[in-house]
Amino acid sequence: MKNKTIEKNQKSDMIYLSRAKSFIFIAAVYIMAFGVGFLSYQVLPFSPWLNLLLADVFATIYVFLFSLAAGNASVYDPYWSVQPIAILSAFAVSVKTFSAASVLVLIAVLIWGFRLTANWAYTFHGIEHQDWRYTMLREKTGKFYPIINFVGIHMVPTLIVYAATLPAVLLINLPGEANLWTVVGFAISLIAVAVQTVSDIEMHKYRKTRATVFIREGLWKHSRHPNYLGEILMWWGVAVMAMSVFGFEWFLPLGALLNTVLFFAVSIPMADKRQSLKEGFAEYKSETHMLLPIPRFKK
Repeated sequence: MKNKTIEKNQKSDMIYLSRAKSFIFIAAVYIMAFGVGFLSYQVLPFSPWLNLLLADVFATIYVFLFSLAAGNASVYDPYWSVQPIAILSAFAVSVKTFSAASVLVLIAVLIWGFRLTANWAYTFHGIEHQDWRYTMLREKTGKFYPIINFVGIHMVPTLIVYAATLPAVLLINLPGEANLWTVVGFAISLIAVAVQTVSDIEMHKYRKTRATVFIREGLWKHSRHPNYLGEILMWWGVAVMAMSVFGFEWFLPLGALLNTVLFFAVSIPMADKRQSLKEGFAEYKSETHMLLPIPRFKK
């Protein structure tokens, strides 16, 4: 019994060390990626918005190369939430004045970004662990996976989050007067963060026991993807804040729209397809909404 306890403790220590080393590796990659992006932005001769786009692309390529070296596309996973933090923080320290609108959007995005990054860190198992979606894509696409990996897993999300973050960048660099709709957009973003936070906590609790086939507690009782609902709402809140100040410009809601399409066309179908392999999925689907955590009335 004593030997089994010692062996268990040694195994736990090895997992902890492996996870710690993986954190150090990821942190080093992202610090250097930020450096690549920052230097690119400074030396490129184009407009600020094109410089920012190219700098974002170069930083993504840098992360992609390390994901290849590690043989794990999940090296890119934290980029989704770290990217807006890095971009807005860099611009925030460079501006001389802030408006109420720029402060609100900065608060909203930083709260969202730090919370989502913390959730990633909590669920991070180590560099040897890859998101099931990437493994599935590698198995299904075969020799085309390197292209899917670079374009679909790395570059497309970067471009979408760039487009979604751009309205916040504009608010910080071109501050305008806040109004009621600015507050409404801010409230939408905060509600989005709250929805994501609660749904993530409920999912973590469920995974400890998996007492039921499907999670049916809290926000998950009536919604199959409340966490995705929060992610979608977050960027619509940012878009509303920007449009409240600058009026309607086609590019302001573009990122929020593309983000919504990404979830409806890719993330949600993939998750539902995986869940459909479980017994009772048809009944579960008939009793829940895709996103809204409200009761579904039977016909």
